[in-house]
Amino acid sequence: MSSAYIQHRHHTAPRGSWQSSPGRRSWTEGARRGSTPITANDDARRRDAPGAGGGAARLHSQAFDVLAERVRTGRLPAGTRLLESRVAAEFGVSRAPVRQALAALAETGLVSRGEGRGYVVRAVEAGSGSAPAAPPPVRLSSTASWERIYGEVELNIVSRTALCGWRVVEADLAKHHGVSRTVAREVVARLHQRGVIRRDERSRWYAPGLTPGYVAELYELRWTLEPLALAKAAPLVPRDVVAGARNRIEAAVAQADALDGPALDALEADLHGDILGYCPQRALLDAVRLYQSLLVAHSFLYRWNPAPYPTEPFLPEHRQILRALDAGDTAHAAVALEAHLRASLGRANARLQAVKCGSRPEPLPYLKPLPG
Repeated sequence: MSSAYIQHRHHTAPRGSWQSSPGRRSWTEGARRGSTPITANDDARRRDAPGAGGGAARLHSQAFDVLAERVRTGRLPAGTRLLESRVAAEFGVSRAPVRQALAALAETGLVSRGEGRGYVVRAVEAGSGSAPAAPPPVRLSSTASWERIYGEVELNIVSRTALCGWRVVEADLAKHHGVSRTVAREVVARLHQRGVIRRDERSRWYAPGLTPGYVAELYELRWTLEPLALAKAAPLVPRDVVAGARNRIEAAVAQADALDGPALDALEADLHGDILGYCPQRALLDAVRLYQSLLVAHSFLYRWNPAPYPTEPFLPEHRQILRALDAGDTAHAAVALEAHLRASLGRANARLQAVKCGSRPEPLPYLKPLPG
């Protein structure tokens, strides 16, 4: 199961808009012309947050219903062992709601606690007829409180890092958005997982400024790690996933002058998110995700900054990579990915410089500019 880079789209209007200099369109105008940005991390973005608006209770109920239906129809036959970790991984949630669902199933007599770990499905009378089909994959969903504000917070931070670094004050974040400290803490944790913010030597949260040196550091890490992750992911990516991504990039190249910000986001996510998400080495994948915070910045830049090129240069570069993958030439695809990321460094710095020269943000109470 892929830990793909899934996008949540948040449609609330940002509170911290931009003031642009004469002749430049404002951030809010850019937002109207495109949807809001990519948010949340791969595994984390799908998990319920404890204390976040009752999401775990809803997930527990969903998990119970799905598992009970599988047991009663025989798709989970008697003797099947159910482990919290595996069920949670299939449903894309944390263990807490799964633990509650399994306990409720035991109370109804559909499962019993096994010797050692997990629960065991008990024999129940199933309907007659042919053998039941294997259960299809299921992903549970819950809109936790942190998700409702995450997109806005992430955008407000990332869109300001072109100017300088920022201290992020959790208590002021909670007050500004009218949420609990628990919800604000969860938002901060997701920002950290996305590589948007870090802790300093005094354990205070801050968002590093996207200076040319820092951007170069991030890109060097990306062109070192992502080709390796791609080589390990390639044997595991279903052919239809690669073919679909290639078809989309071929179509995009054919109409490159008509693509908007959300379309460019989706094309970036096809390669750098979905396909790399099949990398089986979790530590490597986590490292890749941490240094992909630049993708968040690109999401903002694609919407706000007037396009400096007639068509996006990354489109033919992605096409070359996906053509190689589709042909089974993983080595060529990895080399092309490294070349693409090396070429992207200068373009990213040029976009960021345009933002720095052409706009200034309105102040937000939970963001304090860092000196220097």
